[in-house]
Amino acid sequence: MKRETKSNSSITADRIMGILNRMTHLKPAVIVIILVVSSLMTVISIGHKRKSYIQKTIPYTVLDDTENEKWHEDFIIVKIKSSKDGVMQNAYAYQTTSKIPQPLIVSLHTWNGDYRQNDKFKNLVRENNWNYIHPDFRGPNKNFEACVSDFVIQDIDDSIDFALSNFNCDKEKIYIVGVSGGGYAALASFMKSKHNVAEFSAWVPISDVYWWHHETKVRGLNYWKDILKCTNSSNEKLDEIIAKSRSPIYWKAAKEKLTNTKLKIYAGVYDGIQGSVPITQSINFYNKILADIDCYDTEKFVNDKEIIHLLTKQTPIGSYGQIGKRKIILKKECKNVKITIFDGEHEMMTDVVLQTLND
Repeated sequence: MKRETKSNSSITADRIMGILNRMTHLKPAVIVIILVVSSLMTVISIGHKRKSYIQKTIPYTVLDDTENEKWHEDFIIVKIKSSKDGVMQNAYAYQTTSKIPQPLIVSLHTWNGDYRQNDKFKNLVRENNWNYIHPDFRGPNKNFEACVSDFVIQDIDDSIDFALSNFNCDKEKIYIVGVSGGGYAALASFMKSKHNVAEFSAWVPISDVYWWHHETKVRGLNYWKDILKCTNSSNEKLDEIIAKSRSPIYWKAAKEKLTNTKLKIYAGVYDGIQGSVPITQSINFYNKILADIDCYDTEKFVNDKEIIHLLTKQTPIGSYGQIGKRKIILKKECKNVKITIFDGEHEMMTDVVLQTLND
């Protein structure tokens, strides 16, 4: 996704706290809304002021590059018939040559991509001689059937069915990986997939397209227009009901999945400043899942004080070590759900994706 920054805000952290102190009589839910919106405005302002510094220290990775590349000959195009509406969906795939069952990687394309999009870690999967599939699931999020609709969920499940039927897969080691719009699809699949997936790895995901519509519109990004198409909204007025129905954060968590399934969420602390998806999209979903699975330890949640620190200072809150060669800014987990905020922006650290599985 292209990096765009737009700011007319001068709200500071002190002003946020002042506002909150004056509004202590309001209901907690209202305060949380004020906190999130105000914090986002702070991020935008900080991003404008620190732009040159960040550009020097963090290399930018284009994630939504939809240019097609020539795939290695070991990757083949397969056609998968949708079990929902019979429409043929293409996918790139790699089949292990090992006689011993190998893991299956299901890699999900980004918001504007499709199955042909360059997947920057596919060759690592091939080097490991694992199984791999890169499904289309209705292509770019610019139509009503895309945007984690029931068609999308079924298409992803159908691609797994195809791989399990045709490749030598270890059924206990199915991994779904996605970044940005692919992370969005990964969260949706986590909530609704019929398969027993060992792990979902969602990098800089969108969890709430209802709010992301507002967040991208105010910043002059074009994704809000795509959301209008995905929700059949007219006259540039977002259909709130459909938008929320396409947002995993409003769905009911499947608690039984967490017995055997891991969910790992990764977000670069500068995303929302240099990238298009604020880190609150990851944090809010993580907190929502913890509430849904009855995590009673409040220390496991990302609290309001920590959110303000992440949005205004972007410095480590504790000693968490590194992921790859990057500092971990914050790490929390409860049961099988984990969130890692790292020193980065809107990106997937492709060199460590496979290393983080089952860690």
